[in-house]
Amino acid sequence: MLTQTTLSQLLFHYPAIHKLPANLQQLVCQTAVATKLPAQQILFNEGDACLNFVMPLSGSVRVVKPDLSGRELLLYRIRPGDSCILTVSCLLGNQTYPAQGIVDRSVTAVSLPKPLFIDLVTFSEPFREHIFKFFGSRLAQLIQLIEQVTFQKLDQRLAAILLRRGPALHTTHQQLADELGSVREVINRLLKDFKEQGAVEVKRGKITVVNAEILQQFAEVESDFSH
Repeated sequence: MLTQTTLSQLLFHYPAIHKLPANLQQLVCQTAVATKLPAQQILFNEGDACLNFVMPLSGSVRVVKPDLSGRELLLYRIRPGDSCILTVSCLLGNQTYPAQGIVDRSVTAVSLPKPLFIDLVTFSEPFREHIFKFFGSRLAQLIQLIEQVTFQKLDQRLAAILLRRGPALHTTHQQLADELGSVREVINRLLKDFKEQGAVEVKRGKITVVNAEILQQFAEVESDFSH
């Protein structure tokens, strides 16, 4: 059973729970499980059965598609108030996970067993609307990611990330490589090129954008993908 503190956090981050019928609210309080997950713990692996719907209350989880070489392509992150669309898809479609979930920053969360999640989606319109509204938004982001990976060169994508998160990014070359589905050596080379052209300053664990106009030239995307 959820404590009053955990229930309050759940209602804050997932207000659709407020609108559940009384019997379903009671089931959530009695059946949901509060969990704590340390950083770097695997939340789910590719091929795992999906048995629970996890709602983070703090921290974050990155969902990645690994390849045989060990590289990862970041699909999205799950933060408090978010829902994992792969989890939703697997729960509703009785499918196994097609990707991997790894805890970025230690997570506290509430986990709903599959039967309860199905009941909430089936019998609560506000909960169902919350799930599918977020599903649509996240799906649009994944389509944008596919377009970037397919049509943009790596230097364009790196420049776009630096512009979007700048002027100061506290990150490592390996983290950028993981996010872009590349390797650290390639990111090192691109950042060195940007530095030599006066676009960035690079220090250990920190990248500073010093000339956004130069980066913008790299980040520009050709509007015609027909050729």
